[in-house]
Amino acid sequence: MGLGYRELAAQLRGEIERGDYTPGSTLPKQDDLAIEFGVNVKTVRNAVALLEAEGLVTPVRRRGTIVRERPPMRRLGADRYAKSKWKYGDSVAFVADREASGQPWHRTDQTQTVDLVSPPPRAIEVLGVDPEGQVYARSRTVKLEGRPTHTLTSYYRPEDVEGTPLVDPTPGPAGRGGGFAVLTLQGLEPHQVTETFHARMPTPDEISTLELPAGEPVMILERITRTKEGHAVEYATGVHAASRFSWTYTYDMPD
Repeated sequence: MGLGYRELAAQLRGEIERGDYTPGSTLPKQDDLAIEFGVNVKTVRNAVALLEAEGLVTPVRRRGTIVRERPPMRRLGADRYAKSKWKYGDSVAFVADREASGQPWHRTDQTQTVDLVSPPPRAIEVLGVDPEGQVYARSRTVKLEGRPTHTLTSYYRPEDVEGTPLVDPTPGPAGRGGGFAVLTLQGLEPHQVTETFHARMPTPDEISTLELPAGEPVMILERITRTKEGHAVEYATGVHAASRFSWTYTYDMPD
């Protein structure tokens, strides 16, 4: 009995993981794989589709089936928000990740739009705003060498940020030290960050915005930023291309 498509996928997966097919290389043509493994082309097609769904390969028009590169960026934990970076320096969070990963960055890697919007349910709950009122939504798309890595939308009370660089849609961080520095100048210095993550498959809009290949999930971030007194000054949600990041946390163990 010949190989089934799952067994063939396992063979090819093993070859990819061993480095027989390196990132960016092309798998043999499906006809050639069928001959090599003694199966029909439909079996090969189904095996490759399974690898594609796992995010290991992606079809590229006129090139064939490409083994995907996996150069994850370290997304730091607490270190990305260190006050030494944004309060006393000019290194915002996405820049801290790039520097820790040895990857290039430009301030214009972050584009943004700013709008007054009806608050989403969680923003109402976290910020304690009027459900019938409005909040500022500052939406960013962050790219690395032209490729999107993630989006982040922060919600603020209008009275906290009106007239500040946080409502300026100019590409890049909101001035020296970014948004946290702006809040500090408003008397709302960030002191505590709570981050919650979960994974899911992307929506069609997210696939388009992040230029995701078939089968790639996204990591969803919820971030709540509070002052030392526990006053929530920002509610944020982010969507990250899962294969672009590794998540790194270093912390002292609580007593």
